[in-house]
Amino acid sequence: MQAVGIALAMLAAVLLSGVLARLLPLPLPLVQIALGFLISAVFGEGVRLDPDIFFLLFLPPLLFLDGWRIPKESLFREKLGIVQLAFGLVLLTVAGLGYLLHWLIPAMPLPVAFALAAIVSPTDPVAISAITRRNPLPRRIASILEGESLFNDVSGLVAFRFAVAAALTGTFSLSMAAASFLWTALAGLVIGVGVVLLVNFAKNWFTRRFGEEPGSEVLISLLTPFAAYVVAEHAQASGILAAVSAGVAMSYAELSGGALAVTRVNRKVIWDMLQFTLNGIMFVLLGEQFPAILDGAVTVVQETGHHQVWWLAIYVFVICLALILIRYAWVYASLKISHVFESRTRSDATPVSRRMILVVSLAGARGAITMAGVMTLPLVMPDGSAFPARDLAIFLAAMVIITSLLVASIALPALLGGLKAPVETRRHRQEALARKMAHDAAIKSVGLTLNELLETSSAPDTAVYTDAANRVLADLRDHHDSTDEQADPQEYQRRREAERLMRLAAIAASRQAIFELARTHRISDELAREQVQLLDLQEVRLSP
Repeated sequence: MQAVGIALAMLAAVLLSGVLARLLPLPLPLVQIALGFLISAVFGEGVRLDPDIFFLLFLPPLLFLDGWRIPKESLFREKLGIVQLAFGLVLLTVAGLGYLLHWLIPAMPLPVAFALAAIVSPTDPVAISAITRRNPLPRRIASILEGESLFNDVSGLVAFRFAVAAALTGTFSLSMAAASFLWTALAGLVIGVGVVLLVNFAKNWFTRRFGEEPGSEVLISLLTPFAAYVVAEHAQASGILAAVSAGVAMSYAELSGGALAVTRVNRKVIWDMLQFTLNGIMFVLLGEQFPAILDGAVTVVQETGHHQVWWLAIYVFVICLALILIRYAWVYASLKISHVFESRTRSDATPVSRRMILVVSLAGARGAITMAGVMTLPLVMPDGSAFPARDLAIFLAAMVIITSLLVASIALPALLGGLKAPVETRRHRQEALARKMAHDAAIKSVGLTLNELLETSSAPDTAVYTDAANRVLADLRDHHDSTDEQADPQEYQRRREAERLMRLAAIAASRQAIFELARTHRISDELAREQVQLLDLQEVRLSP
């Protein structure tokens, strides 16, 4: 019963954190960590976590959702900067910080130091967006940070797993690691896409014959990332990459527009709730585990000969400073290189200001993925002994998260204050195109629906259906007629039903026009999701 009580207390803490974060000038993850610490003080006994189960429960859905919702157009447009940050910076961080940690903390074996360096590499754009809610990031910078986060989640977690495997086996071969990485990466990508294709084929086959059940559709979307992850792991491939590629494949499959509007509305609500809950529980768990983690970290520090507890603060300061300096140097160099190449093709290319370089450097706050990954460090070695410096590694990762969030919450609002973001003319053009095509498709559909109704109606209904069509067209053209009085209640009901059918047809036609624009890459998939969501809400309101 105590375990159930702790679980319910954690859910209540996640719920309460959303309220407190709006009242207090603190980032949401810090509030959740504090509430977790309070739970630990109340119950006095921590939750014992199984690393493998923890990894399976938290990472696949979060990575799947990242791959699903990330704007693909921005991803391809900013691919050079994203690749430099997501792969080059991660490799530099793992190598540089790994050796620094081993030198600074001799009790931490080199593979464990590499594992810690790898797991603090992934960044968290969700935390940054919460910090910069009042002073939003320029759209281009936000797109680069979102793309970086998606891929450095993958690169950091894969490097983390290789480092942990080296710590467990005591051996590491670069050639074998490279060959293993190629297999796990390629197989993971293929399996993730294959699972989505197979699931969608079976789902569409069933739907065509028996109809669509929204609840089942939502449940299928929730189970898909776990299916991709488990299948990939059984094939000795990367379940992480499988989950991400499944999310990307799902975003493209979504452009077919096959699901019902109520399914898409329910699915978005459920996934938003799941993302908030999983992120929150991870940080609450961190706070709940913190006292035990701190005790273990102090023991490891004392083994190094540093008997003063304040050495932990020195470790945290050095790690965070190294992360900021490495990131700043890499961002500065990569932006300079990008500007040189851009200047060769564009005469109006402008260099990025030092202010923006600082923003990108300090926007590398760590969050949920770092927390989920470091919690999966093995408890014991193959010989049954305790995994070396496990509690210290978890403590340092937790303090990196807290410190990076505090630094970002203080520095970013100051750097972004008074900054004028450039006008997003590209997005405005796409919005105008989407509205025009959707409007034209809706008007055309009203005429088609009217013809269908006239073909199957009796003579007295002709005037009713024509009047209904005129009213719908007037609404579409923003000419509203408020005269609703009818002499015959039955005629009034027939007209209202005809209006409803025409409006539903107009919404369906507009939605298909939006999907077609996204499929042909004339508008971004992000904009398409926004516009389709508005249309879905209208359809749900009109549905019986």
